[in-house]
Amino acid sequence: MVQTNKLNVSEIGSIWQTYQEKTLIMRFLEYFIEKAEDPQARNILGGLWQELNFYVTEMENLFSEQGMVKPIGFTSEDVNLEAPKLYDNGFDIMFVRILKEVSMGLYTLGMNMTYNKKVMGIYEGLTTVTQKIYKLSTSYLLEKGILVPPPFVTVPKQTEVIRNKNYMAGFKLIGDKRPLNDLEVGILHHNLEANNIGMQLIMGFAQCAQNKEAKKYFIKGKELAKKQIKAMQELLLEGDIQLSAKSGATVTTSTVPPFSDKLMMHCIYILNGFGLIGSGTGGFFSLRNDLAMKSMLLAKDVYFYAQEGIELKIKYGWFEEPPQMEGRSQIIKKENE
Repeated sequence: MVQTNKLNVSEIGSIWQTYQEKTLIMRFLEYFIEKAEDPQARNILGGLWQELNFYVTEMENLFSEQGMVKPIGFTSEDVNLEAPKLYDNGFDIMFVRILKEVSMGLYTLGMNMTYNKKVMGIYEGLTTVTQKIYKLSTSYLLEKGILVPPPFVTVPKQTEVIRNKNYMAGFKLIGDKRPLNDLEVGILHHNLEANNIGMQLIMGFAQCAQNKEAKKYFIKGKELAKKQIKAMQELLLEGDIQLSAKSGATVTTSTVPPFSDKLMMHCIYILNGFGLIGSGTGGFFSLRNDLAMKSMLLAKDVYFYAQEGIELKIKYGWFEEPPQMEGRSQIIKKENE
């Protein structure tokens, strides 16, 4: 008889990755809750912590049922609640909103690789929580004037069909390029918004990192975010489009680390992955070839930056190894010795 509750390889891998991300977010939330001055923000943060704690416990129960060792993830050792405020002016909710964008993508991927009803239930529940918190965060940030929506445009009055390959031409020496379409502007705005908050985040990490190589890595990441922001701003300005994406958040002058170097490095590892996916999406759905090329070139920079971070995480023992397939050749070799 087949064990219907036994996890398959993709489920073990995805639930392991989800546990890493959820325990990381909970450590951020604990610090932000401790430092929150706005009751409304504290309610959003606290509500999310309660929801995530439930599903982290569900995952731990699942590991136990399967006879699987519980991942280390991120614990109370990775957060210092006594550290002074590192970020101000709505950064906590802005960052939570970005994390929820990441989570939505990860849950979709996790659900796509899931066959077990319990794991499906976890991803279904987490998706509901994420969408709720994303909406609450967006409304909060708009009300406070911290988040600015994309530009408003004239709505289309009739449908059109693309009839000329010049629609894709962005590398033109003579004549005007076609105006950016609404989807292209939306992608640029979103990437600009994400890089703005990412630059604030990594600036704070650079200020308080204890490991010298990690500090240099964060400084390099700050410059990379600035490069990406500049490239997207130039594309919008070239098209006479108002720059509306901004981050009202600020980084304080504190140099006391609220988070371990291990946690900060893993956070950037996750955001690098999110950035690569965003660049790939932008490259595919941008029909003007200069935009697509720009997205791919920016993705190349993020890829090599991410690889450097992985090497650093491994060097200092900050990268918990994912569950592995059985090394059959090694087992056979050992048996014959």
